Amino acid sequence: MIDKNNIPQHVAIIMDGNGRWARKRGLSRTAGHREGVKRVKEIVKAAAEIGIKVVTFFAFSTENWARPKREINMLMRYFGSFLDREVRDMHKNNIRFKVIGKDEPLPLGIQKKIKGAEQKTKDNTGLTVVLALNYGSRQEIVEAAKKFARAALSQELDIDDLDIDKFSGWLYTFGLPDPDLLIRTSGEMRISNFLLWQISYTELYFSKKFWPDFKANDLKAAVGEYQARERRFGGC
Repeated sequence: MIDKNNIPQHVAIIMDGNGRWARKRGLSRTAGHREGVKRVKEIVKAAAEIGIKVVTFFAFSTENWARPKREINMLMRYFGSFLDREVRDMHKNNIRFKVIGKDEPLPLGIQKKIKGAEQKTKDNTGLTVVLALNYGSRQEIVEAAKKFARAALSQELDIDDLDIDKFSGWLYTFGLPDPDLLIRTSGEMRISNFLLWQISYTELYFSKKFWPDFKANDLKAAVGEYQARERRFGGC
């Protein structure tokens, strides 16, 4: 049973294992990614029912551009379809949609759809769904440092005023709470350059299931495990 008084406000998910799921079944990687999109929809619905406020999906990293061009093109088509179809349903269900990551070199059509989806849902007050697209955490931190440095050089800010809270305001995730729970599927036990600043005190949960096999009950199991832990935030 889930304790409604101890719900993680922000759950971040590294969706891993689409390709291996497909290979295990003698299918193409395309089939794995297609099934993975279905899980996003299911997990969004489950997160809203549980009472989670923010769920962030790691969809495409800055390193993923090294994949075969055919696979990248297919993924971009999936992202386009997701932005057309699923965001429309999210809006109907009062869900706010946000993308974090760099615009370039995403196709201009995708960039336009992202801005449209964010604008359309910006006033919604239910669950916030965040898609980390063309995202890399080290890149994010460097970009934040550059922005602060420019502000300091132009004397908009005093460099001695910089602290943890102020620096967080320069990150892509400004305005969002830090994740309480990070889930990674497929049995891999690493962070892969995802939200490195934001997960300083996040509880980590690793599932052996490939992402296409990760269902609503698996999310509930992860939340149950989170609730069984005692968070100390560095204290004794």
